[in-house]
Amino acid sequence: MKKVIPVFFAIDDQYAPCLAVALHSIIENASDKYFYRLIILHQQLSKKNMTRLGRYTCDKARVDFVRMEERFEGISASRMGDNLRPDCFTLTIYYRLFIADMFPEYNRGIYIDSDICVPGDISKLYEKPLGDNLIGACPDFSIFDVPPFVNYTKEAVGVDVHRYINSGVLLLNLKRLREVQLGSRFMQLLNKWHFDSVAPDQDYINALCKDQIYYLGEEWDAMPDENRQPMPNPCLVHYNRFEKPWIKDDVQYEDLFWEYARKTEYYADLTNFKNNYTEAQRQTDRSNLELMIARAVAIAKEPDNMRRVFESGRDYRLQHQVLVEYA
Repeated sequence: MKKVIPVFFAIDDQYAPCLAVALHSIIENASDKYFYRLIILHQQLSKKNMTRLGRYTCDKARVDFVRMEERFEGISASRMGDNLRPDCFTLTIYYRLFIADMFPEYNRGIYIDSDICVPGDISKLYEKPLGDNLIGACPDFSIFDVPPFVNYTKEAVGVDVHRYINSGVLLLNLKRLREVQLGSRFMQLLNKWHFDSVAPDQDYINALCKDQIYYLGEEWDAMPDENRQPMPNPCLVHYNRFEKPWIKDDVQYEDLFWEYARKTEYYADLTNFKNNYTEAQRQTDRSNLELMIARAVAIAKEPDNMRRVFESGRDYRLQHQVLVEYA
């Protein structure tokens, strides 16, 4: 029997077409040595999309759907205080924080955002040597050239920008994450501090997992960036923030996306979405980016941001909890 690699996604109906591209690329390029359980964590996904995405079940992979609403009773966008990403905020961005608790049968797994394509072999990511680290991830190269975000990671999250990871691609040490109780620790901090943040899930993961991260090569989270040369052979491309080929032209790695998109049932949906994306919507995207930058500047100065709370000893990161438990 082949070893099973669990790969987790979190979506709503809006991102179903993109997820089809991700699934198609994963299955087409993954090694035959493994079997892939493709687990879709969702918030009221339509039957039509479940049927379409479910067709990627094959002799190499199985698609499973898991509803998450009951996990988030009492949590809402207003409760989160999140007015920072109005373009894309849904509760699905928090689902990755509970994967370890929800799937105790796995000691290791992969979480990937849906706005990706995978021209490489996903099993090679799974095989990376995590050791006792909680997660494996790539630095968020997309913010290196944005001074307010560079300052934000240091002053608000308490992580140097070169060590601040992008949470859209995670190799998860699920056994260790259960030991340190990531999900519970997140909920405790949420209820106690209501931290304001620019990238809510990403900031919590960076703050809590600091110094327990295995850093992956950029080929596993290559992002379109006009300030950087594209990688010649990326293993995974992440169309982060507003650099999305189904929104605009001349996005780095767009050929890879459309290569796989053409092979899905959603190709017409994706092309229609792009053709009908208006200049007003693009202006909204630009305004949202400006809002994120302004909020980053403000949060970096707050007296009770993540960094100041942790460094003052008023609360603790995950590794401090481990030291106490095993003392």
